[in-house]
Amino acid sequence: MKNNLSFSSAFSVADFCVSNMPTKRPTARKAATKTTKKAGASGKTALARRPQPVTLVTGGTGFLGSHLVRLLLAEGVRNVRVLSTSAPAWLAELGVETVIGSITSPETAARAVEGAAEIYHLAGRVSRAKKDAHEMYELHVEGTRVLCEAAGAAGVKSLVLASTSGTIAVTEAGDVVPDEEWPTPLEIISRWPYYASKLYQERVALQNFSGKGRRLVIVNPSLLLGPGDERLSSTKVVLDFLARKIISTPKGGLSFVDARDAARAFYTAMEAGQHGERYLLGAANWTFKEFFGRLERLTKVPGPRLSFPSKLAVSGARAFGSLSRHWNIAPPVEPDEIEMAEHFWYLDDTKARSDLGFVPRDPSETLLDTVKYVRENFLGGAAFQNAG
Repeated sequence: MKNNLSFSSAFSVADFCVSNMPTKRPTARKAATKTTKKAGASGKTALARRPQPVTLVTGGTGFLGSHLVRLLLAEGVRNVRVLSTSAPAWLAELGVETVIGSITSPETAARAVEGAAEIYHLAGRVSRAKKDAHEMYELHVEGTRVLCEAAGAAGVKSLVLASTSGTIAVTEAGDVVPDEEWPTPLEIISRWPYYASKLYQERVALQNFSGKGRRLVIVNPSLLLGPGDERLSSTKVVLDFLARKIISTPKGGLSFVDARDAARAFYTAMEAGQHGERYLLGAANWTFKEFFGRLERLTKVPGPRLSFPSKLAVSGARAFGSLSRHWNIAPPVEPDEIEMAEHFWYLDDTKARSDLGFVPRDPSETLLDTVKYVRENFLGGAAFQNAG
């Protein structure tokens, strides 16, 4: 059914009261054959295999999606299909079928889900800018509704949705470490369109992909780091550090996880995740002071030495942002990014470790691989040969 709630009304408490969902996983698919008569007078019969079910990955060319597609193939998953707005050469080289189009198109979604038994829904956009609010709403909320309706009509049984830890795990003081049962911090995340749209995306998925025999699992990774972020959707903070654009250390803290480990958790969630459940993913809860300190030791690039009170840091960033727009230049760091960094994004991933067997790698390994990738692809590796 078409969702007619406005985006501004998406954050009332009533909207997020989700009814109890069955936790039983649908019976695994069984291979089936049928007997057909051969042409001719012999009357002999032959077995014809039904088409193998498809595993669909939306957003399979993104940072997390590209790691997941490669993992699926390495695990022997057959008939992987990607829905994306482009078809990079590496997909064809790996023998992956591609459906080109937008997740918001019912026709495209119907083509993408045809013959699919399971879907990893990763398509979306990461932006901290308020000007991108409408686009993110269309992609995350309307796109998810369109996909769920198409999936239901096609008989898809399982869907794993990529959300973000920011729909649950963010606090102002950092004195608690939220888990999946933490009350939704509506007052905080409604300030930022990305997290608001992802929160409403979860609600729309729960509304539109339910019923007997269907299973929806929501996975909430924290900040994704590691190699392969071609669009700098998540690793921009490392680039900004290396380029010395960060002039002060925020008071808040962050959680992050390696995109390769997150991909593994998504794969496991398809096998073992429970219907209607969320799973937080994180490898480290660090203050920004500790995070920048680790980067400084790895890169030999001096970290920011200044630290301003939160209100001064945010108001100063906004004033600088206004001046930047007036002079038609990009600010070193977006004001909303400064405001977010004054909060604490810590999380407790016990549930994912217990239910999904999630075991992240050493966060220092993730940082090192992220730095290497960013240097080689965005700053020129030769400039940093003596670092690390």
